[in-house]
Amino acid sequence: MTTWHNGIITKIEDASPTTRRFWLEVEGVERFDFKAGQFITMDLPIGERRNQRWRSYSIASAPPFGEGVTSSHALAIAPNQLELCIVHLEGGLASGYLFNEVNIGTSIKFKGPDGSFVLPETIENELVMVCTGTGVAPFRSMIWDIFHRNIPHKGIHLIFGTRTADGILYQKEFEELAEKMPGFRYSVALSREEKEGLHHGYVHGIYQKEYAVKRPDRTFYLCGWTKMVDEAVAKLIVEMGYERGQVKYELYG
Repeated sequence: MTTWHNGIITKIEDASPTTRRFWLEVEGVERFDFKAGQFITMDLPIGERRNQRWRSYSIASAPPFGEGVTSSHALAIAPNQLELCIVHLEGGLASGYLFNEVNIGTSIKFKGPDGSFVLPETIENELVMVCTGTGVAPFRSMIWDIFHRNIPHKGIHLIFGTRTADGILYQKEFEELAEKMPGFRYSVALSREEKEGLHHGYVHGIYQKEYAVKRPDRTFYLCGWTKMVDEAVAKLIVEMGYERGQVKYELYG
């Protein structure tokens, strides 16, 4: 049975010229549990039919943490709050409503959490997370969850792609995390701008170079727009020879 919740927008912050971060407080609960990588589905007042109103967004914040966790980042969000990272699509009804009509205090009806794009209970493989734009949201949730709960892992490489430097999301946060989280690496690819220290080109160039030597104990997680994910799946499986079970993905349209 589907459970619907009511959330109140408590904070809105620009993340890039086209992207905003929204904080949603879930009413009636002290703690909103979910698995890192899952999403919620909002019912927005933008149409008559369900397929017009419903929009799904990955949760960008980590799941509520347990006792003994003292990370300053973890304490920055209440256990009944969620963070969403949403891009404003030109002509998009949902993003147009969220960017132009939603304010602090706006009530939003949603269901979830849902989705199977999550990490295994025990991380046995090296993880390579490849994303573009707001596709970084589920990976941010996963990485902070691993960090907060000190989950053993075999190495994590986050590869983020966008067009220009002003579109990089959570850059400072990931750079700082790379300094204090053993085994975590962070790379950025800019497709339309050259900047010192960053890869010029698409995300594909990074993993193709760094993971050309195939290994069975490596898993690729992909999240972003269909074109990027389709290209990455083809390159990893057809060109580079990885097994299908080593490539997992979530599409954003």
